Amino acid sequence: MSILIDGSSRVVVQGITGREAAGFTRECLDYGTRVVAGVTPGKGGAEVYGVPVFDAVADAVEATGADVALLSVPPTLALDAMLEAIEAGMPLLVVITERIPQRDVATALEAARRAGARVVGPNSLGVITPGAAKIGSIGGPAADVARAYQPGTIGIASRSGGMTTELASLLTHAGIGQSTCVRVGGDPLIGTTLLDAYRLF
Repeated sequence: MSILIDGSSRVVVQGITGREAAGFTRECLDYGTRVVAGVTPGKGGAEVYGVPVFDAVADAVEATGADVALLSVPPTLALDAMLEAIEAGMPLLVVITERIPQRDVATALEAARRAGARVVGPNSLGVITPGAAKIGSIGGPAADVARAYQPGTIGIASRSGGMTTELASLLTHAGIGQSTCVRVGGDPLIGTTLLDAYRLF
């Protein structure tokens, strides 16, 4: 059974006009993920790989019904971006950004707890439900993902992005598919721990 994301997930990418976020967006789209919006303040009206860009998360949610936020913004802007997504009602935030000050992370995680939102990361490579959706850079380009990950019943959670893909690849080559694979994040303070992920499974 998959957790966190599935084929119906609708993703908004915060920081989509940045180089790294644009790359994640391309990979996700190529895998078939429903990336429905991007957000970069001041860039509303633009497009990235055909994905419309909005100035605010609330505007993106209203226009597209997005229900997952993928955050790839500079560390100094991450707190504001996380709080904006939480205030817009996002139930799931996947935070790729690393080196966010721990005080900012603690503030955002407390806001998420109060709002009933789940945070994966910071310093996560993302989440994948094989054959349905991939959020973030987990597994790399879609062709590589297709070789390493296959749908099945085994869940994986790891603090290591490389180990997540290596484990999935070993299982796949043994004929064993995966339900969902979660790279929880490598920072000392993260929103979803390994134990949290195991409990979800």
